[in-house]
Amino acid sequence: MRNINLRYVEEEYGEDGVLKDFSVHCTEDYNFAYDVVDDIAAAEPDRPAMIWCNPEGEEHFFTFGDLKLWSDKTANFLVEQGVKKGDMVLVILRRHYQFWFTALALHKIGAVLIPATFMLKEHDLDYRVNKAGVTAIITTNVGDIAQVVDNTLPTIPTLEARILVNGGGGGLTPGLPGLEQVKELGLGELLSGPEGVCALSVEREGWADFNSGVLAASSSWERMLTQASDPMIVYFTSGTSGNSKMALHDARYSLGHLGTAKHWQNVKSDGGVHFTIADTGWGKAVWGKLYGQFLMEACVLTYDYDRFDAEELMGLVDRYHISTLCCPPTMFRMFLNGPKERYKLSSLEYCVCAGEALNPDLLEGWRDLTGITLMDGFGQTETPVTIANMTGMTPKPGSMGRPIPLYDTRILDEEGNECKDGQIGEICIAYDPDNRPPGIMLEYYRDPEKTAQAIRDGWYHSGDTAWRDEDGYIFYVGRNDDVIKSSGYRISPFEIESVLLTHPSVRECAVTGVPDEMRGAAVKATIVLHPGYEASDELTKDIQKFMKEKTAPYKYPRIIVYVDALPKTINNKIRRAVIRAEDELGAEAAAKRPPEEHGG
Repeated sequence: MRNINLRYVEEEYGEDGVLKDFSVHCTEDYNFAYDVVDDIAAAEPDRPAMIWCNPEGEEHFFTFGDLKLWSDKTANFLVEQGVKKGDMVLVILRRHYQFWFTALALHKIGAVLIPATFMLKEHDLDYRVNKAGVTAIITTNVGDIAQVVDNTLPTIPTLEARILVNGGGGGLTPGLPGLEQVKELGLGELLSGPEGVCALSVEREGWADFNSGVLAASSSWERMLTQASDPMIVYFTSGTSGNSKMALHDARYSLGHLGTAKHWQNVKSDGGVHFTIADTGWGKAVWGKLYGQFLMEACVLTYDYDRFDAEELMGLVDRYHISTLCCPPTMFRMFLNGPKERYKLSSLEYCVCAGEALNPDLLEGWRDLTGITLMDGFGQTETPVTIANMTGMTPKPGSMGRPIPLYDTRILDEEGNECKDGQIGEICIAYDPDNRPPGIMLEYYRDPEKTAQAIRDGWYHSGDTAWRDEDGYIFYVGRNDDVIKSSGYRISPFEIESVLLTHPSVRECAVTGVPDEMRGAAVKATIVLHPGYEASDELTKDIQKFMKEKTAPYKYPRIIVYVDALPKTINNKIRRAVIRAEDELGAEAAAKRPPEEHGG
């Protein structure tokens, strides 16, 4: 390891060993693909970069030398397909290794990477392609997303190139036998190893075959001129209402993730493997599977699965000797509720979580199981991690930690004044357009009105609320829309959920506000019960009595609803906005909600 991250940072640590000051710098022509991945490949071509596997048994061990080779070939292939600098390219590749080839290739070309989830439907795709002016789509043949693209063609005139990847994984690829038969036939073993990379071709009218094209492409690629200020990646935000916004980042965004990987995830550069459980369609994937980890010269694990299975994923920790693990709290809870006694988890050295608030009971449960304290963190699609329990810190239960020193992060009230300790306000980050903090978005692309709402008066306004204690630790309250305003009080759904989860009957829960003529809003709890418990009026009364004893009287849930599953994103984040929308539309809409989607 050559510590190339030190080329880009200035760091100062306190007497307690915790990061005290942190700044990032780079040259005007900085490009992550050339200056990090290719640099490592030139000096240490055999350094492990990624372990990739799937449920069928296919397995690949990619070095940095491999990533340079395949990204160069991919860049040549994409240029042949008409992709050029500045083009907007929508990439829907689940957890296929081809995502890494493609992302690095687009960075080398200077085209803009737009990752997206495979769960998009026609109206989603129409909006994204037209809003961003997408000229090329690179997508998987696993599932029905290619058909969704074809169905949308009449309404997306900017699209010039359609490129299809034979994913060959997840047990869903059309034309392959069922998963059990695939294992019996040994297809995974057949495709494993260097000869199996991009070995599966695919034919679809109007589409170019990615795998065959990349295999045939030249491996000779000369560096193209790009700038650190060039647009590099766009993420559509998940949002709580309305159409998704497009968070646009330049090439310095990758450097912002040094805080993510080095000072929060504590990745192990030599001899370790980092595992972030996230689909490449979501921002969390580049948080944990690309930028910061490769800047730290570390190896990542990627598992190309379809449906989340706690037992399956815990088995990977033992199999590949995972040293650092990152996933949402909901997934850690699923691990704890699963057959945990079957696994050693002895290779784990460090665990972090983000994506939703970390309840104290989960913190204690994971520490009891593994001896490891979960280190919570906070960030957004618009940012890297900005608040975290950094390495060396002692976490406080329920706290996200303290601000990463790369950013001037404050809690501001509605008038823009800094909140006092204990006062709830909005998480804001100082923002000077002429000296923008690296990693914070440039703008909401093609949306000056929403950009002006988020970036104003010298601050980036996150839309998330929190409060700070006397030691500078920050405690999450919720999205502005999530905070419940009842009888003049501001109630944090996270606080209520944390207490609810200590009741023996409650497996999962989501707290929202519902309109109430007298109070403005009443607290509602939507609950998934543990096996062995059944919904009843008696149980509701018992839970309410329990809550009255544990919280202030105005906070207890006056309405309790029992469900089989909570609505979640593909990364298993609970979607309170869906519950609120169902309350507005009534029980009929709730009955029509599709089953929960698993994944991450």
